[in-house]
Order: sequence, then structure tokens, then C-alpha cells
Amino acid sequence: MASTALAVMGTASGAAAAPACTVEYSVVGQWAGGYQGAVTVTNGGAALNGWRLGFDFPAGQVLSQGWGGKWSQSGTSVTVVNEGWNGALGTGAKVSAGFIASWTGTNTAPTAFTLNGTPCDTDAPPTPTPTPTPTTPTPTPTDPTVPPTTPPTTPPTTPTPVTGAPELTVSGNRFTDQNGATRRLLGVNRSGGEFMCVQGYGFFDGPVDDASVRAIADWKANTVRIPLNEECWLGLDNIKPEYRGANYVTAVKDLVAKVLAHGMTPVVELHWTHGQYTGNSAGCSDVHATCQKPMPDARYTPAFWTSVANTFKNDERVVFDLFNEPYPDRATSTAAQAWSCWRDGGTCPGIGYEVAGMQDLVDAVRATGAKNLVLVPGLAYSNDLSQWLTYRPTDPAGNLAAAWHVYNFNTCADETCWNSTLAPVAAQVPLLAGEIGENTCGHAFIDRVMKWFDDRGLSYLGWTWNTWNCNSGPALITSYDGTPTTFGIGLRDHLRALTS
Repeated sequence: MASTALAVMGTASGAAAAPACTVEYSVVGQWAGGYQGAVTVTNGGAALNGWRLGFDFPAGQVLSQGWGGKWSQSGTSVTVVNEGWNGALGTGAKVSAGFIASWTGTNTAPTAFTLNGTPCDTDAPPTPTPTPTPTTPTPTPTDPTVPPTTPPTTPPTTPTPVTGAPELTVSGNRFTDQNGATRRLLGVNRSGGEFMCVQGYGFFDGPVDDASVRAIADWKANTVRIPLNEECWLGLDNIKPEYRGANYVTAVKDLVAKVLAHGMTPVVELHWTHGQYTGNSAGCSDVHATCQKPMPDARYTPAFWTSVANTFKNDERVVFDLFNEPYPDRATSTAAQAWSCWRDGGTCPGIGYEVAGMQDLVDAVRATGAKNLVLVPGLAYSNDLSQWLTYRPTDPAGNLAAAWHVYNFNTCADETCWNSTLAPVAAQVPLLAGEIGENTCGHAFIDRVMKWFDDRGLSYLGWTWNTWNCNSGPALITSYDGTPTTFGIGLRDHLRALTS
């Protein structure tokens, strides 16, 4: 990853009472002809009610989009003005904004910034006032609004990540923990909870004891995604009594607890749902939750998320992934119909049951008071995020991120598509590739995916921590002790290298 960081600080020359400021400028990710940047401003002076940051691009960079403020460019001059929700900038407070720009030649960083027209320069800080003698004490200011006469002498330090699984929140286009440290979700899927119960065989496919969870952690994974079945969770009577309702919920809670005990983030995800669909690309004709349906159902899915949210709302280390792989685009005739169905639900063309849209599910989660991070997938089996930003649900908690899946046989499976459809989403919200995989029994494809995501500081999870044939369903392991397949070696060694 190409990265640079710059911190400048100071006060306006000859203006002792002018606001002191610190600006951190960084390149978050860089690729051929483009890059993602970020600025963080710390106000060391009097509280501001409205701010304007200015700087010049020194090497012909051209702004294409920005967030966290109203961005504009005139010639080489760039201006960022606060949004309505982040205009207040108290003494010592920080505000961050990000952008995407193009570049040619050398991507030289800006060297001078202004805050509300006052320069923040690279001159040495003013000489400290000499310590007064006992006979001429300096009065202690009593007015808390009096600005300091000297700026901070050091740039802000990078927050230290919390130990163990974090409570994740969305900060611009990053996941952050309780300390404000940026976090990435890197790990695996643990399939089984979506199908074993409805097929009458148990709760999970293979062991989920402490040793098997420890084996995941030994790969240096920090996240485990756990697919679920709504009929098993809700205890519907088509499920064997021993595998439904309270018994199923207890099994899921036990696995979540083991994942947390090993310092990893559990992502509970709704995989299989109720609703009869026999249209294009139907996985089954069964009304019951025995396969992937094109959309969640209004009859049971909001109740499922109400129950799951109530179960885990007091532990914000648990992440909610609303629905595995929507594909209303296979049932409807236009993209507008598909995206409207995706967001709003209701009666959707080509789908015979009442649909719960992504907004319905976000509302169900937030109505419980849960503030947990929520992941929202796109269309085309979560492989299409082209209109995710246009149709994204409203989240009163402001803790919503995008989920995406990719395999070597998907439509959006190369860097050209990722640059055109993923990069704009990742510029505004955190992006998690909840499933990455390939049916080659190798790892050349996921190596490309991981590089693209690493270069941009994004998150990804391999499919899947199960001992299956890697051709029929990409399997990472041959044994639950963590012995990898050839495919799994690629993910395991990469995760270990990232933390070495």
C-alpha cells in the first residue's frame, strides 16, 4: 500500500490569539492513476461553529469525490467545508474527511493548510513563555474559552487498538474500536448453522469446541462469520425439536462466546429463509428455509432480527449481517425494480411472497435499541454494489457498512470492475468482502482480491472453514485442527504475514 502522512501545526504569524491547528494528511490507498486520501484536523484554539479547511494540490492531482465535508476544487486549490452535522469543532476536537483523486507523475503531498483562513504552517512552535518568578506570578485564566497561547507541540498519536474483540463503529469509511483505532475484519466463514438444523442433522457441520475455534485464531484470523437459519432460530415446527428454538439459540450463543473468548469478532448472518420461490435461479422449490432465497421474507425475517438483536444488543462486539446473498435482479426485469425491492421490500415483481427489504431489517434491529454494527449486502448474490450508495437504507444509529461477495466465477471478478463499482462505495462507507473464494482448489484469484483490498485497507473473510471438496464448495481446511487445503494455504499464510 502506498501511504504517506504529514502533520503540520502552528498559529498565524503575529496573531497570538488565532486558532492553533494540527492537520494530518495521509494516502490511505493508491493505485494506477488514482488514490484515496484522508485529512484529520485538530482544533487547538477557541471552539468553532463552522469550519473551512483549505490546501493546494502541489502535483496536479484532481479531486473526483469526497465525504465528511463539502469538497470543491478550483485550479490547484481545494476547499473542504463542514457538513451540517459536523460543524461544531470544540477546543481540542478533531474532525476527519476523506476523498478520492487522480494523479499522474508523482503524488506529492500538500505542505500547507489553512483553517478558516488562518494558516497552519511548518514553522517551529512559538518559544514557550519563561517560567515566572515567585514574586511575579502569572494569573491562571478562569475563562475556559480563552485559547492557549501556544499550539500543541506534538502531532496526535495513533490510537492503540483495544485488546480482544472490539466494539466496532463506523467512522467515515473505516471501522474503528472504542479507542478510535482503525480496525479491519480479516478471517473466515464457519458454515453449517444455516443447513444442518433444517436438514435434521444437528447445529453445525463438524466440531465447534474450543480447540476448533482456537485453530481459527491460530491462522491469525480476527473475525468469524456464522451463517444462520431463521426457521431454526425462531423454532418453527418443521424443524426437529432438538435442533430448533431455544436449543438452536443456545448453540449459536455458545459459538459466539467461544469466538469472543479467542479475541475474534463474531458476525452473525442470516443465510437461509422462508418463502417459496420457483423463478429464475431458484435454489429449491420448498417454502421452508432449505436454500438461498432471492430476498428475505416479511413473514419471519423481521421477527428473526428482532430476536437476534435482543439476544446480542448488550454486547456490541457482535456484528449483524442482514442477509447472505440477495438476488431480486434475477426475478425482476429492471435494475430499478431490483434495487427498490432490495431496499423497500413489499410486493416485488417475480417473487411470490411478501418481501422484507433491507430498510425493514435495519428498522427491526434498531427498534430493539441495538447499536451493533450492521452489514448490508448488495444484489447479484452480493456481487453487485453499483447502486448501493443510491439505495442504501437509513440507519438512525449511523453504524452501517457494505457487504460484498466475490468468487472467480462471478460477474464482478476483476480489478476493472472493482475500481469502477467498489472503490466509490469504499470511499464513503466501510466495505467487507464477507465471502471470497474460488473453485480452482488454488488461491491465485483470492490473492488478487486480498491485494486489492489490502491496498485500500479493506476487510475480507474466506469461504469456508469446513472440510468440503474445494471444487464443489471452496473449503479452507481438510481437518478442523486447521490443516489447510491448497486454497486455504493462500488465506492462512496471508493472514499470518499481515500480523507478523
